[in-house]
Amino acid sequence: MTVTVLMVAEKPMLAESIAKLLSDNQANKRKGWNGACSVSEYMGSFMGQNARFKVTSTCGHVMTTDFPLKFNNWDRTDPTELYSSPTVKIEANPKLKMVDYLASEAKAADYLVLWLDCDKEGENICFEVVDAVRNSMKRPMNGNFMDVVYRAHFSAITEKDIKAAMRNLGRPDINMSLSVDARQELDLRVGCSFTRFQTKYFQGKYGDLDSTVISYGPCQTPTLGFCVTRHDQIVQFKPEPYWVLQTTFTTASGEEIRPEWERGRIFDREVAQLFLERIKKAKTATVVEITKKEGRKEKPMALNTVELMRVASSYLGLSPQTTMTVAEHLYVSGYISYPRTETTSYPPNFDLVGTLRMQANDSKWGHIARNILEQGVQKPKKGEDKGDHPPITPMKPSNGQLSGDSARVYDYVTQHFIATLMGPCIYEITTIRLKCGEEELTLQGRDTIVPGFTEIMTWLAVEDERRMPNFKRGDTLTLKEAELADRETSPPSYLTEAELISLMEKHGIGTDASIPVHINTICQRNYVTVESGRRLIPTKLGISLVHGYLRVDRELVLPTMRSEVETQLSLIAKGQADYLAVKNHALEMFRLKFVYFVKNIPLVDTLFEASFTTLSEAGKPFSRCGKCHRFMKLVEAKPQRLFCPACQETYNLPSSKDGILRTYGDRKCPLDEFDLVYWQGPGGKLSRSFALCPFCYNNPPFEGMRNGDGCDKCSHPACPHSFMKNGVCGCLMECGGVLVLDPMSHPKWRLCCNRCSSVVGLFEGALKVKVTDKNCDECNSQFVSVDYKDKSPLPEGKTSFKGCIFCDQAVKECINLNHAYLDEEARQKSIQSGRDRGRGRGRGRGGPRGRGRGR
Repeated sequence: MTVTVLMVAEKPMLAESIAKLLSDNQANKRKGWNGACSVSEYMGSFMGQNARFKVTSTCGHVMTTDFPLKFNNWDRTDPTELYSSPTVKIEANPKLKMVDYLASEAKAADYLVLWLDCDKEGENICFEVVDAVRNSMKRPMNGNFMDVVYRAHFSAITEKDIKAAMRNLGRPDINMSLSVDARQELDLRVGCSFTRFQTKYFQGKYGDLDSTVISYGPCQTPTLGFCVTRHDQIVQFKPEPYWVLQTTFTTASGEEIRPEWERGRIFDREVAQLFLERIKKAKTATVVEITKKEGRKEKPMALNTVELMRVASSYLGLSPQTTMTVAEHLYVSGYISYPRTETTSYPPNFDLVGTLRMQANDSKWGHIARNILEQGVQKPKKGEDKGDHPPITPMKPSNGQLSGDSARVYDYVTQHFIATLMGPCIYEITTIRLKCGEEELTLQGRDTIVPGFTEIMTWLAVEDERRMPNFKRGDTLTLKEAELADRETSPPSYLTEAELISLMEKHGIGTDASIPVHINTICQRNYVTVESGRRLIPTKLGISLVHGYLRVDRELVLPTMRSEVETQLSLIAKGQADYLAVKNHALEMFRLKFVYFVKNIPLVDTLFEASFTTLSEAGKPFSRCGKCHRFMKLVEAKPQRLFCPACQETYNLPSSKDGILRTYGDRKCPLDEFDLVYWQGPGGKLSRSFALCPFCYNNPPFEGMRNGDGCDKCSHPACPHSFMKNGVCGCLMECGGVLVLDPMSHPKWRLCCNRCSSVVGLFEGALKVKVTDKNCDECNSQFVSVDYKDKSPLPEGKTSFKGCIFCDQAVKECINLNHAYLDEEARQKSIQSGRDRGRGRGRGRGGPRGRGRGR
């Protein structure tokens, strides 16, 4: 009897690598029906039985936590309700149909083996996969489905590691998964409640916030707090003057030396002047002591995630987010071990010599690796075993196949690994003490004796400092020059990403997986900007937010509360704390803080008033409001919106970075009398463009319309601007959209799909183009009416045409289908098969069902 074993990895590339290694490169690969994943199949044995293996993958999380649809309407839901409202699990990427895909591949499978990343998030995805396939697989004899579910634990994509994981299968850990569930729900409820309230409150008052949302996050905000705290220290710093005594002496041979004054800085000028006079009075200095001592620079501990991000930011100039993306790619490709780990100690059975031997032929450091192998590997520095994954190490040589950031990150991982097997850097410090009257001065120099690990980590090498004179005790030097140098104390510099990562690790903010996400978020939200040296400079918005939180409730921004929550979540993962008790306690704590914050929002608002321009003062008159019939102002900051000073209401618009907004003459929406505006997408004549009513754009009038839909998606049967009047046919790409006449495309008239990027050019240079109410009997497309003033390209010199642009061969030269298909092959295939002549192009005009907008 042959059993079927379904094996699921976290990413398609990882699944392919696992299948190749376990099948000895004998697996047959096919494309999964969802288009994103592949399935590799091979024969083997499992649990002592003949087995057919199917290896596929997810694309990260299968599910995500969200609120039911009715709670996602910002206008109809009080943010306070979000702490008690139900939550649901929805597909993380509905387009992939991952649940249905996994269920279909799991049909009739006897066993499930999970190859998800071996961290808390990976454990959580394990149970998402289990839920997706539970009802498709064969039921075990005892009825307990989890008896046929296994978990592979691995830290590198190598044949040795993967086959060892297959021989030592374990079980998925529900406690680790529950800790992730708790964090997801906590972040969702807390983040959404604060973010919705803040965004509506402040964007409804100020026009230059320059951020789409004013977000809050239990980890994100303390991260921002570190940056603003450093900014405050810089702003509040008061420079203080001090003086340093600088001297120049000459030796008997005429050589000049400049020793350092032992007293260092003096903050009283009169006292400093007194010491200067003493030096000048003495005129000579005597060598009183010459000492030599050994200095050591210790080699690094084994590499973990935080250290990788720190060095990549400060040494390679890469953001933490970019670093982890590159490291993840290197891991999946088999070049390095799993890049998310807190451990800095190699396991006792780790093959240090074998891993080093793989680097012996590298053109950059092969000679160093060979020397270590010949002289013997030094014992690595003792680190800390966090019980998760081994440190990050190279798993195979690059052989010159990597480039760009991938090569740089791989090189550093390899250099760090080799450095941990080398000795310390040993150098000699020579100190010469001089006495000039009663004042002491020193000369100091360094000479490297044994470079040790700095031979490969050259940027950490000890620089040889100055050539020391050949002095003997009792030698006399003559004072040539002495003066006071006036200086002043300087403020600390802005936090670098590397320093911020250290602070987050120290205070327990985020995990090795989430730290780069939080730093990236505060940059995307325009709370900080990244300047030269990867220093993080807070913006007005970031500063105002943090100062406002500190006014209302310091715990909203200080790291202490989130650190305590992270500790409790870790106890859930270890099975030492109850999931519901920890989650509910944390939610109640944040709910009370949210209620208090809402009551005291004026304390925050006073800071915003001092930094930002109110909506009534911002923007320029643009189009008329349908309620008061006065001009509304266009506020072009993020998010772009219209503000009516009379009604004190705002209306969101398409993003200014994605296109250009223009007025649309005197055309009005028949539902609410708002002036219509016209949005031209990026890419000129090949981009989707449409008219929109500001009110309908924010308050969809008909079922099937969503926030952000324009007139090209409006189903009003009589409105001259809706797709019911301007739609010609179904999209030629069969995406479910409708090709709608672009009313502002004169003289290069075109039809644009209201769902995808398909475009049909037609009747270039025509004076008028309209869609009529009559449709084609052959293909069901709407007839188009065209008028030319002169120089008509129509047959027989006609200046007008009315008919089907697809079925009337007389006008085919006036129709350009080049951009109606995703590629030329699809276009030619469609034309040749005759599909462009009428298959499924009816607009399907159905009467709209209004929702009673009560205007």
